[in-house]
Amino acid sequence: MAEESARKPRLRLDAAWREARALVWTHRRRLSVAFALLLVGRLAGLALPASSKFLIDEVVGAGRRDLLLPLALAAGVATLVQAATSYALSQLLGVAAQREIAEMRQRLQAHVLRLPTRFFDATKSGELISRVMNDAEGIRNLVGTGLVQLAGGLLTAALALAVLFWLEWRLTLANLIVLGAFGGGLAFAFRRLRPIFRERSKIFAEVNGRLGESMGGVRVVKAYTAEPEEERVFGAGVSRLFANIRSTMTGISAVTAASVALMGAVGTVLLLVGGRSVLAGRMTLGDLVMYVFFTGLLAAPAAQIAGIGTQLTEAFAGLDRIREILGQEREDAHDGAHEPVEAVRGEVEFEDVGFEYESGRPVLTGVSFRAAAGTTTALVGSSGSGKSTLIGLVLAFHHPQRGVVRVDGRNLSRLRLREYRSHLGAVFQDNFLFDGTIAENIAYSRPQASRDEVLAAAGVAHCDEFVARFPDGYDTLVGERGVRLSGGQRQRVAIARAILAAPSILILDEATSSLDSESEALIQDGLARLRRGRTTFVIAHRLSTIRAADQILVLEGGEIVERGTHAELLAAGGRYRQLYDRQYRLESDRFVNPGEDFTPEPEPSRPALAPPPPRRL
Repeated sequence: MAEESARKPRLRLDAAWREARALVWTHRRRLSVAFALLLVGRLAGLALPASSKFLIDEVVGAGRRDLLLPLALAAGVATLVQAATSYALSQLLGVAAQREIAEMRQRLQAHVLRLPTRFFDATKSGELISRVMNDAEGIRNLVGTGLVQLAGGLLTAALALAVLFWLEWRLTLANLIVLGAFGGGLAFAFRRLRPIFRERSKIFAEVNGRLGESMGGVRVVKAYTAEPEEERVFGAGVSRLFANIRSTMTGISAVTAASVALMGAVGTVLLLVGGRSVLAGRMTLGDLVMYVFFTGLLAAPAAQIAGIGTQLTEAFAGLDRIREILGQEREDAHDGAHEPVEAVRGEVEFEDVGFEYESGRPVLTGVSFRAAAGTTTALVGSSGSGKSTLIGLVLAFHHPQRGVVRVDGRNLSRLRLREYRSHLGAVFQDNFLFDGTIAENIAYSRPQASRDEVLAAAGVAHCDEFVARFPDGYDTLVGERGVRLSGGQRQRVAIARAILAAPSILILDEATSSLDSESEALIQDGLARLRRGRTTFVIAHRLSTIRAADQILVLEGGEIVERGTHAELLAAGGRYRQLYDRQYRLESDRFVNPGEDFTPEPEPSRPALAPPPPRRL
C-alpha cells in the first residue's frame, strides 16, 4: 500500500504531461507558425542591442558618420518587425487557447453527464461546475502565449548566450554560475507550488459548491434562520482559500525577489569582471556596452521564465484535476460491446437480486418478481425499505452485485444503456424543472416534438387549467427549478413530460405527492391514460394510485415480505394491512364521512392491456 501511495503523485504527473503533450500535438501546425513568427521577432529584437557596439566603436569612436542613418533605419525596421510578429502571435495563439478551453469544457461536461449516478451522490454539483469552468482555464498557458513565450525566452537566452561567449567567455562563465543557481531555485519553487495550486482548485470548488447549496436552498436557510451558520461555513471556506492564496503569493513573491536579486548579481559581475576586461584591453568600450545589452537579453528571459513557469505550474495543477474527472469510467463505456435495443415490450424480471451501496450493508436481498409487459407494479414499504433502489435498478442507475435484472428476457446490464433509456419515462418526487418555459420543460423528453404534440401531452396532464391563468401561457418562464410554479403545477408539467416521451416502461415515484385532493382527482385519469399499455412501477402512499396496480410488492429491510393485489393483501392481514391502517386509511377519510367505517370495494375485472407500439431509434 505504501508503494502504491508513493506512486500516485508520479502517476498524476505523467497523466498531466501526457495531456499537455496531446494538447500541443493537436495544435502543432498553429504552434509551428507561432514559433516561426517568434523566431523572426526575436532575431529582429537583437538588432537594436547589436547596433550599440557599432554606434560607440565605429560612429562615435572612428567618426563613421555615414553609418548613423543605416544603423537607425535598421533598428527602426527591426522594431516594427518585432511589433508586428508580437501582434500576430497574440492573435494566433489567443484565439487557439480560447477555442481549446471551450472544447475542453464541452468535453468535460459531456463526460460528467455520462458518469454513474453514484459519482453524483458523492460529489457536490457546485464542485463539478467549478472543475468544468475553472480548471480548463489553465490550458491557455499551454496552447496560448505562455508556452510560446517560454520557448521564446529560451531561444532569446540561447542567442544572447552565444553572442556573450563570443564577446567575453570569462565574464559569461561567471554569469552562467549565477543563472544556474537561479534556475535550481526556480525548479525547487515550482515543485513546491504545484500541489498548492492543486489544493487551491479543490478548496475553490468546495467553497463554490457550498455557496451554490445555500443559494439553491435559501428558503430552508431562511425558514430555520440559519444565515449565521451559512456565514460561518462559508467564512471558514474562504479563510482556507485565503490561506492557500497567501502561501502561493509567498512563493511567487520569493520567485520575483529572486529575479530582482538575479539582475543585481549579474550587474555586479558585469561591473567587476567587465571593468577589468576593458582595463586589460580584452574588450572595447563598445564591446562592454553591447555585452550589457545582451546580458539583459539573457537575464530578462530568465526572469520572464519564472513568471511563465508559475502559470504553467498552475496549468498542470488544473490538468491534474481534469484528468481525475476524465479518468472516471463512463456508465456507457462498454456499450459498444453490448446488445442493441431497437424496441422494448416492457417485461421486467428480477431474479434473486442483491444490491448494496457500501460493502457489507445490503439494501436489497434476494428480490425476485416478474412484471408482465403493460402491467402496473406498486412498491410500498416503510422509509429505507429499498423501494427507490429497486426503481434505480430498473432505470439502470445501478447494476446488482448479485442476481440479474432482465428486460424482455435479456440481461439489462448487457444492453446498450442509451438505447434502453430511450424507452423509459419517469416522474420523480422532486419534479425537477429547468429554467425555461413550460412548453420547453414538457418538450425536454422529446425535443423534436411539435408544438401540437406538446400541447396534447399537457392537456392529458391537465396543465391547461393553471397555464390559462398566465399571460404568456405555455411560454411562461418557470424560474430555476420551477420555483415560480406550485408543487402541484410542477408535478403536472413533469407528468406531461413523461406522457410526451411515450415510454414503454414508466416510473412514477410519488407522482401525486404534491397534489391536493381536487388536483389529484383531475390528474388521476391522466395517469391512468399514461399507464395504459405500459409497464409501470409506482412508489406511492396514495391509495387511489396503488389500488389500480396489477400487483403490489411490500418491501421491508430490502426484502419482499408480501405480494398480491390490493384486496388480497388487505384480506391477508399482514404488513400491507398495517401500512394501510396507518397511512392509507387517513386518505380514505378525505372522501367519506368522518367516523364511517370504510370497506374497500372489490376491484372490477380489467381488460387486457395492449402494449404500446415498439419505438425504434
